Amino acid sequence: MKLAAAKLRLSVRWQLIGLWLLLAVSASITAYLFAQFYSQTTARQVSEAKEVADRACRTIGDRYLYFTTGWASNASGINDKEFRDGLTSVVSVALAHISGVEGGIWYGPSGSLAYAYPTYEGSGPKTDLPSAELTTIAEINRRALSADGPAQTSFRGQAQTIILHACPLSGPIPQLTAWTMSRVYNWSGPAYNRLFAGMGLLATTVLGAALWLAAVIISSARRATHIASILSQHNTIDLPQLKETGDPDMDRLVVALNEAGQRLGEARQHAESVERLAAVGRLSASLAHEVRNPLAAMRLKAENALASSDPMRANAALQAVLQQVTRLDKLLSDLLATTHQKPIKHEKIDPAALMDDILDTHRDAAIRKGVHLTATAASGSLRLSGDREQLRRALDNLLVNALSAVGTGGKIELSVRSDGRTAVYSVKDSGPGVDPAIITRLFEPFVTGRNDGTGLGLAIVREIARAHGGEARLVASSRGCNFEIEVPCHAS
Repeated sequence: MKLAAAKLRLSVRWQLIGLWLLLAVSASITAYLFAQFYSQTTARQVSEAKEVADRACRTIGDRYLYFTTGWASNASGINDKEFRDGLTSVVSVALAHISGVEGGIWYGPSGSLAYAYPTYEGSGPKTDLPSAELTTIAEINRRALSADGPAQTSFRGQAQTIILHACPLSGPIPQLTAWTMSRVYNWSGPAYNRLFAGMGLLATTVLGAALWLAAVIISSARRATHIASILSQHNTIDLPQLKETGDPDMDRLVVALNEAGQRLGEARQHAESVERLAAVGRLSASLAHEVRNPLAAMRLKAENALASSDPMRANAALQAVLQQVTRLDKLLSDLLATTHQKPIKHEKIDPAALMDDILDTHRDAAIRKGVHLTATAASGSLRLSGDREQLRRALDNLLVNALSAVGTGGKIELSVRSDGRTAVYSVKDSGPGVDPAIITRLFEPFVTGRNDGTGLGLAIVREIARAHGGEARLVASSRGCNFEIEVPCHAS
């Protein structure tokens, strides 16, 4: 359960990436809302423009009514220039204070009588009717005359919305209408400027935050990768002393790792001391047992030789005593090998040549027992470092054990592999395997599953591996035994 929960936890890098994505999504949604808000603002502008156009049209009507007060109902002078100039003044005065609105007076039978755009922001006054909208102007005035009331229309282009309004004029001349026209620019004006200012500020903020987060992510990832690389390349048991990175948060982790490594080293040294004391106790008890048996046998043979007057019997007893002395000498030699390991002499090793050398030593014994013995090693330019003689002694011990374990027709495979940082020597056999009762103590001195064994062979193998800075182990196998010696190395 805890492992599953740990897998669900995200690294700092992914948390920062998630934050950046959240910021990007938030910015996109905000931009969308801004656009919607502006769209609503444009609709409101159009609505206000329609009201302004209506009011401007009524203003023209009021000015016209004042202009024609006291006239008789007569349309005969409608084309008179003075009359038209007067109507133009009426429109100009009416629209003088209404920004962005143009308009005029329309006569049903003949068309425009007056036009003015007093708030036009050009280099001079605008006096010509907008030709592009002339047809629509005529249509809206016709509708106002037909309905005898106000008429309004609007149409939206890509850049602007045009609002047209017309209203009948009361006065002495029939079929006159006033019209006004205004424009709402879809992508201009104060609302548009505010929108783009907000969008620009938002884009700048998001981009700055994205760049800042990217710098944090890259910097943190680089420092974390550097620390992980140092730890992964460190081949000894103790943790390396890491240098501070300059990042306060990362440096707290570095300091914690350094302190943990120091405590781990102290704890390991204490554990090794305790283990050595415990091993000495077990070794003393086992040694006393192993020595007592040969001594008892020698005592018995010596007593028999003294009690017998037969020279042949005395000679046989002395031969037996010498055999036990030889046994004790080998026992003590192996014991010294486990307690007084020679210094490691690092040298370049050709793994293929080492395998062939070991095979030559044990080939005759394997043939006599009917055991198939093979060796595999990486060929080519692979060169490993270590103490050749001690590694050979360790592998010899493993092969002797394997030859004792397998029966006729059995198989033993000796191999070596390397990933450039460590070398793994392996001895695998097809024998019956290790007694489960002694697996946990298999590499301790005097622990053996053979009746004729001293129990020091595997202990010597482990000491040689540890002297190289590595370890010896029994690998789980479906059949037989698979012993491995893993030691640090340097490929050249």
